[in-house]
Amino acid sequence: EDESEEEPKLKYERLSNGVTEILQKDAASCMTVHEKFLALGTHYGKVYLLDVQGNITQKFDVSPVKINQISLDESGEHMGVCSEDGKVQVFGLYSAEEFHDTFDCPIKIVAVHPHFVRSHFKQFVTGGKKLLLYERGWMNRWKPSVLHEGEGNIRNVKWRGHLIAWANNMGVKILDMISKQRITNVPRDDISLRPDMYPCSLCWKDNLTLIIGWGNSVKICSVKERHASEMRDLPNRYVEIVFQFDTEFYISGLAPLCDQLVILSYVKEISEKTEVECCARPRLDIVQPLPESCEEISSDALTVRGFQENECRDYHLEYSEGESLFYIISPRDVVVAKERDQDDHIDWLLEKKKYEEALMAAEISQKTIKKHKILDIGLAYINHLVEKGEYDLAARKCQKILGKNTELWEFEVYKFKEIGQLKAISRYLPRRDPVLKPLIYEMVLHEFLESDYEGFATLIKEWPGDLYNNTIIVQAVVDHLKKDPQNRTLLRTLAELYTYDQRYGRALEIYLTLRHKDVFQLIHKHNLFSSIRDKIVLLMDFDSE
Repeated sequence: EDESEEEPKLKYERLSNGVTEILQKDAASCMTVHEKFLALGTHYGKVYLLDVQGNITQKFDVSPVKINQISLDESGEHMGVCSEDGKVQVFGLYSAEEFHDTFDCPIKIVAVHPHFVRSHFKQFVTGGKKLLLYERGWMNRWKPSVLHEGEGNIRNVKWRGHLIAWANNMGVKILDMISKQRITNVPRDDISLRPDMYPCSLCWKDNLTLIIGWGNSVKICSVKERHASEMRDLPNRYVEIVFQFDTEFYISGLAPLCDQLVILSYVKEISEKTEVECCARPRLDIVQPLPESCEEISSDALTVRGFQENECRDYHLEYSEGESLFYIISPRDVVVAKERDQDDHIDWLLEKKKYEEALMAAEISQKTIKKHKILDIGLAYINHLVEKGEYDLAARKCQKILGKNTELWEFEVYKFKEIGQLKAISRYLPRRDPVLKPLIYEMVLHEFLESDYEGFATLIKEWPGDLYNNTIIVQAVVDHLKKDPQNRTLLRTLAELYTYDQRYGRALEIYLTLRHKDVFQLIHKHNLFSSIRDKIVLLMDFDSE
């Protein structure tokens, strides 16, 4: 058991069903995530709408070549698609509304206005050699305007609220759509990396926080209002880089997770066999950003299909806001990562044999856990303690775990009997509410009678006489006294059994024979004066001592 091993933060499963079918004949090129559905683009120019289980609900034949990007508005009712042959389509999934055009160069990006569903926000941007803004105007005609050009191909774009962020060969820009002012330029750090092979990753954490990942550099930028006294000819907003750090590997995707960051990394390593650099499994890391560095919270290597042939640009990371669901897209695989819940936490604790902690976690979260039951965890804990030989602790835990369940109590008693540990559980057996079958108590008493007369006597003193069949136990003691007639412990215990059975004369004889002080209490309590007439001399003799 590795005490130092940390519990994973995420769990993974493949997106299967229709996705499996698609990727047997085609390859994934991009994906976008809406809270209601997923949209997957492929290398053969298809766009598939999928439910969250990966089942195909709709299919669009957009182009004969690769789909480069898919964009959805916040309502999930309008979609923009662009492809490698220059085609751009923006259309309503539930309406006849449509725009389509073909450009003379590959169109790498498209982004529809987040509120495209509203009539006064009919806008979208596309990017190839230029960043173009399309706005629907008079007579429902689409009017294009150039937002930016001259710095190479547009590589990525993300639209949030009134801000559009895009990346070209030189760096990342942000445009304020209200003032139509460009408010920042964040230059690319490592210009030695080809921007088409190591593309820029962009995501908005919120309406004013942009996260940029490029090469092995991460920048978290905050959009702020400029003070009126500082305006002059400057834009009314500016950008401050609040966190900046380098990563170990090349970044393929980014996503926020509360105040932390999820990073999908492309990894290369030297093969031990050939000593040649090769593609390794991609990594999904959770990091805590610090002003000039980051703290690694977790790191998982992902076994995606075909990772040996993938490049940095082949991986994408998309996420579902509010659900902490992360989609790792590669040409032959789509893997879903999700935050582990309390059931997963308990799974891990049980796997690590941390039963006490698992039981505590289940008790705290009993209203929210769906997979685990407190009783099942408790029974597993008892079994674990028995296997470790901690019989007394296992028996003690029975009181809390088994509670008033007589069937389980009796099952556990028989289990303890099988391993020769009836004595261990005897101290903790319930004596009222619940009461077990008399046979259970008799079985324990017989066990003590065979090996521990003092222990047997203690139980007879402590246990109410109605727990077991008194006649059976009396006979067993009588049988033992035949072998050892002078045993004072057995005689004293037999006297107690006779007393409970209201056979006071027999009890009195034993106490007198033993010259036991309890004889007087017995006489007074049960008014036995008539029974002692012929024993008065013996009593007087006893009393004088």
